[in-house]
Amino acid sequence: MRILLAEDDFATRKYMSNFLSKYGDCDVTVDGMEAVDAFMIALEEEEGYDLICLDVMMPVMDGYQALKAIRNIEKERNIDADESAKIIMTTVLNEERHVKMAFELGCTVFSAKPLDVNRFEDALKRLGLID
Repeated sequence: MRILLAEDDFATRKYMSNFLSKYGDCDVTVDGMEAVDAFMIALEEEEGYDLICLDVMMPVMDGYQALKAIRNIEKERNIDADESAKIIMTTVLNEERHVKMAFELGCTVFSAKPLDVNRFEDALKRLGLID
């Protein structure tokens, strides 16, 4: 599995990267703009991401903006919903309005921080990304 992680907090980035690396190749970015750039490069190299984990609160471009940009790129390139990246939003902002906005913009799963590893793995199983 190809994984893209966008997380600006060093400790969380390190933890998530170590956790996700056991499931596949994990590229890491520190803000939403880098995530969108990495996503576009991967598509151009025909090695798109299966899973993208986006923190909501990031500098330069936040997770919502990155999510919207990624979904727009997929739409422009006529990537079917079945073939689109699974996107998990990760954030401490778990009020209903944040969750609703994330799903309206096209996220697949919303995961509150701190990360509950068992629930996160269950989500990956439900998405068919791991056994």
